[in-house]
Amino acid sequence: MSTIYDRGAPGRRAVALPALQNSEEELLLELPPALRRRNPPRLPEVSQPELVRHYTELSRMNYGVDTGFYPLGSCTMKYNPKLHEDLARLPGFSGLHPLLPPEECQGALAVLWELGELLQGITGMPGVTLQPAAGAHGELTGMLLLKRWLEDRGETGRTKVLLPDSAHGTNPASAAMVGFTVVSLPSDRRGMVDLEALKRALGPDVAGIMLTVPNTLGIFEEDILEITELVHGAGGLCYFDGANFNAYLGRARPGDMGADIFHINLHKTFSTPHGGGGPGAGPVTVSEALVPYLPVPGIVRRGDRFELDWDRPKSVGRVHPYHGNFLVAVRALAYILTLGDEGMREVSAGAVLAANYLKALLQDVYRVPYDRLVKHEFVLSGAGLGEGIRTLDVVKRLMDYGFHPPTIYFPLIVPEALMIEPTETEPKEVLDAFAEALRAIAREAREDPQLLKEAPHGTPVRRLDEARAVREPRLRIQFEKS
Repeated sequence: MSTIYDRGAPGRRAVALPALQNSEEELLLELPPALRRRNPPRLPEVSQPELVRHYTELSRMNYGVDTGFYPLGSCTMKYNPKLHEDLARLPGFSGLHPLLPPEECQGALAVLWELGELLQGITGMPGVTLQPAAGAHGELTGMLLLKRWLEDRGETGRTKVLLPDSAHGTNPASAAMVGFTVVSLPSDRRGMVDLEALKRALGPDVAGIMLTVPNTLGIFEEDILEITELVHGAGGLCYFDGANFNAYLGRARPGDMGADIFHINLHKTFSTPHGGGGPGAGPVTVSEALVPYLPVPGIVRRGDRFELDWDRPKSVGRVHPYHGNFLVAVRALAYILTLGDEGMREVSAGAVLAANYLKALLQDVYRVPYDRLVKHEFVLSGAGLGEGIRTLDVVKRLMDYGFHPPTIYFPLIVPEALMIEPTETEPKEVLDAFAEALRAIAREAREDPQLLKEAPHGTPVRRLDEARAVREPRLRIQFEKS
């Protein structure tokens, strides 16, 4: 692939700049010798059309939810309304300095307070912090709250956190970082927590359980009330990973199911475009017992004013500067107010319908390890499609059909996993085309497996030696010496 250095010719310029008031030599004299270049920078010399075409071509090589279907399971890469982007860019929000005193940013504090109130209502839990910066940070915050609660009760002997093998991959790391020992719970033949294994694992050394609801197979824990009752009966608390909240948004509340800690991925469920590491936000709602331990400062309303509350002597302290990722909170509040209760119920209905529709279109050509009604996502297996064919070959070929690959090789309990989440924002025609592409690839796997093994064929970059790329990254252009 050519670079911008391959375009243009000496002397070409994309813009005309006014003449310097001083000569280059005079300007150089104003710089300390240690800051002066020995040689002029090697910059491309291109005209404006060449510059614009270069960046336009680069943008066409990229893939995002604004250009196509993004079925990454567990990630909820859905389309996000542009209205909320406009609201987040309002100068009073985007230009706000984080160190302003409360009396000078009452509007921003009102946004955060109202969002917190709504999230408490949506989750059915009486306490909230908006500080965590993303989902895994919310997990970590939840584990810090759990540990502080145990310390305050003198129950430091509770050192184990139970974790189903169908949970999100960051859960065990979050528990371990706080000092807990992670104990894995197996799934039963239905793809849910094995209740007998749970009963055997419970004891006086168990701090709690971390549940992904629905789990990473897309299956809702039908025994959720019994699970939380068993854990509470053993003296532990129940953490729910809320990354899959769009599966039951507006229809069920984690607090009503027995959750003590619940993190919410605002950037998944509540309208912030994400990918490539951000932006994100992972607010945490908690049960009454954990409210005293929430991070400081909290945002409280006194009359018609909003203030920062530092008077929480049992708090775990700050977990993030300021009050979380503010513009993500603006988008989330706009999303909730736009949809209302009925709109949020439609979100979860659309997500569940789309996932089950796609699963029905594909289950006769791909193996379904747990053939059940799913919620927002489902898991297939690419095993057994053709001689030597792996899931990686399937998704590489899928790129030739113009689709972004789904999540693969996760969850780990499914060999050759394909984890697909269509979300609620895609029309039926897109789902049909995606399903037909995967069905065509299954036929190719039987008839011409080499075609898949050499895919992708039509992308700007072909299949890489990924292990070597990690060990020997090439991140810069090598110029010949002139």
